[in-house]
Amino acid sequence: MKIRDDHFNHGAALIQIAEHPQFTAINSLRIKSSKYDNAYKVNDDLSIYLKYCSRPNNRGEYQFTFHKDQLSDLDKISKANNELFLILVCVEGKEICCLPLEKLHELIERRKASNGKAEDQYVVLLTIPPGGSLHVYINEPGTKGKKLGKDVVIPRNAFPNALFK
Repeated sequence: MKIRDDHFNHGAALIQIAEHPQFTAINSLRIKSSKYDNAYKVNDDLSIYLKYCSRPNNRGEYQFTFHKDQLSDLDKISKANNELFLILVCVEGKEICCLPLEKLHELIERRKASNGKAEDQYVVLLTIPPGGSLHVYINEPGTKGKKLGKDVVIPRNAFPNALFK
């Protein structure tokens, strides 16, 4: 089997989960007969969905794009499982952000309210300030570099502990 980039980049997060003292099992996520790419069931009671970004843009932002079909998959996974976390791997920055699904929904709802309509995709941005927490946000419609509302602040050490609370 050929090794893809996502194998390496998702593996960075998966090994940290597997090394946690409360970890017992991880499996590809299946709901009924459907298998979800990039999604895993951890310890039979929570689900994770992994995305990675290799390097930041020229403003220092890691960009994670969520297409309409991915958002639909996330909703299906969420309805079938207790908890769902988005695991955002910032490859060059060597950081992993553990974002609860409800925080993604808050960002998207903020964008919908500002734009007055739903979009086919949403770009969630993440920055890694030196020595500080991770900042996750979404831009105002039609602008680059102008944040829409407050950042979601995630402590750097939240991953993987937030999964096992």
